[in-house]
Amino acid sequence: MEAQPATPARGGDQEQEEDAMDAFLDKFRCQQYRGRLHEDTWEQELDKIPMFMKKAPSEIDPQENPELACLQSLIFDDERPPEEQAKTYKDEGNAYFKDRDYKKAVASYTEGLRKQCSDPALNAVLLTNRAAAQYHLGNLRSALNDATAARKLRPSHMKAIVRGAICHLELRNFSEAVSWCDEGLRLDSKEKKLLEMRAKADKLKRTEERDVRKAKMKERKDEAQKGALLCAVQARNIQLASPGPDEEDDEEPTTPHGGLGSENAMGARVSLDDGGRLSWPTLLLYPEYGQTDFISAFHEDSRFIDHLMVMFEEPPPWDLERKYQPHLLELYFEDEDRGEVCQVSPESTLLEALQHPRYLVRAWTPAFLVLVKQSPFCKNFLRGRKVHRLK
Repeated sequence: MEAQPATPARGGDQEQEEDAMDAFLDKFRCQQYRGRLHEDTWEQELDKIPMFMKKAPSEIDPQENPELACLQSLIFDDERPPEEQAKTYKDEGNAYFKDRDYKKAVASYTEGLRKQCSDPALNAVLLTNRAAAQYHLGNLRSALNDATAARKLRPSHMKAIVRGAICHLELRNFSEAVSWCDEGLRLDSKEKKLLEMRAKADKLKRTEERDVRKAKMKERKDEAQKGALLCAVQARNIQLASPGPDEEDDEEPTTPHGGLGSENAMGARVSLDDGGRLSWPTLLLYPEYGQTDFISAFHEDSRFIDHLMVMFEEPPPWDLERKYQPHLLELYFEDEDRGEVCQVSPESTLLEALQHPRYLVRAWTPAFLVLVKQSPFCKNFLRGRKVHRLK
């Protein structure tokens, strides 16, 4: 019988391993684990662990969040293929978009586009998504540019067509909005958004065209009225002052007296009736009390006294002395070029006053001074001025 080889004893090694494990466990029994979560602050501590974060910080400090910084460096590793990097930025942008953080979404999509990956479909998605984020930020032009660029990469990309049409509609480019909708409907004739948008854009387009036609008709009518007014004024030998630098209209004048017939500060204007007679917005000034009366349509054949009789039938509240009575009133106008005043008879018509060789209509609104005859204020007001009185 052959002798068997001796087996080395292992009892000693096993005992050593068991002793080492016991020592390791004894260490935890007498020493607390330093990485444990504390009872009072466990929620805040848990929120610092990348896997359990509810929201990533906007700025990552490697010293405060080393794990997150390491994870970010892995995700955005520049050594990865451009397509992978672009897709990562797309996903990040989508997450920001879902949280309505549109500025960060735009930044993420832009970074994805900067990777210049060779996948046109992915680039079209990045552009389309950035267009959506720009739209929510109110950057309609930028959104439209992105949608247009996305369509160049993928002409049949429906989301780019829808977003481009929306931008055109918001920018009041109604014809372009209709065109974009039509192109999308050729791809999908039942696309609900495009059908609704096209109907709205078409309606607004027709309304805008109608308004443009009305505006042009009104402009032609106004020009014809201005021409008729100018002829009527010139036929009466009424002098119109050229507008000063501060009075010029924004529009180019179409006559030597540009703006004739335009509304004055009170919203009234010179008018020509069917009988060919003029009515003027007219100011009566009472310098003694700093008061005025405005007659919106003073017919040229009406007399001053007729208006004064109605206006002073009852004393105005500022005439405490009740001295402004029609038969005691005198009318004047100022000749500003000569620094003189000219008297006008209350019995005269407006046309007769306007035809005075020294009268100059300013700002399309005749103005006359009203004073109480022989009153102290009247004498003082006229003192030192050359007065051309009626004969």
